[in-house]
Amino acid sequence: MEISNLTVIGTSHISSDSVKNIKKAIKEKLPDIVAVELDKNRLYGLTHNQKEKVDFSLIKRIGVSGFVFVMIGRYVQKKLAKVVNTKPGVDMLAAVHEAKENNLMVALIDQDIEVTLKRLSAKITFREKWNFFVDIIKGLLFPKRQIKQLGLESFDLTKVPEQELITKLLYSLKDRYPNIFLVLVHERNHYMANSLYSIMNTFPDKKVLAVVGAGHMNEMMDILEKKVNAQSKTSENI
Repeated sequence: MEISNLTVIGTSHISSDSVKNIKKAIKEKLPDIVAVELDKNRLYGLTHNQKEKVDFSLIKRIGVSGFVFVMIGRYVQKKLAKVVNTKPGVDMLAAVHEAKENNLMVALIDQDIEVTLKRLSAKITFREKWNFFVDIIKGLLFPKRQIKQLGLESFDLTKVPEQELITKLLYSLKDRYPNIFLVLVHERNHYMANSLYSIMNTFPDKKVLAVVGAGHMNEMMDILEKKVNAQSKTSENI
């Protein structure tokens, strides 16, 4: 997807196919700037092969709910990545590596992870916590039923999901976990769109390639299009 001097590709954070797509896009688009769905803390975590430790001091900074979500998220991503013989964040790591190999500027466009998780702790409701607990139990006891219910029977972890499936999963998330959706998807889409808009305007003569999770791409691009169109109308009226 393209707007002005920006090209955006959607990826899966554990997909080997995403790595190939990123390399291909950099080779074909020849960008000057590679923007990635990371903040400085997550970038550091991906680029330094440190053994992950349970940092209980995080609870004070991001709250109990945010901390629990991090622990469960890490566990699930590791398990899924192991199935396809990759590591979580392999797409973002590949984008950063390719950018450095080609002497390109790297831009971090995502909100600070601690800010996001602190927001999550503040916004998540008791009902969402209960739904989360129920869904985990169902997933452990009836995994095949849950997979079928979500339409994931033929889902290939090595590939980026089709947009139809992404849309279905996002609607499901928004319906069952409205505040989790708000904080982890909607608010970050706005943050990343604003980051990219700033980069596009700061470097109007530079080609920008943004690498984001496929679930963020459509709404983020809609936000950006509105900003770019509004800017064009303002320029015309001057």
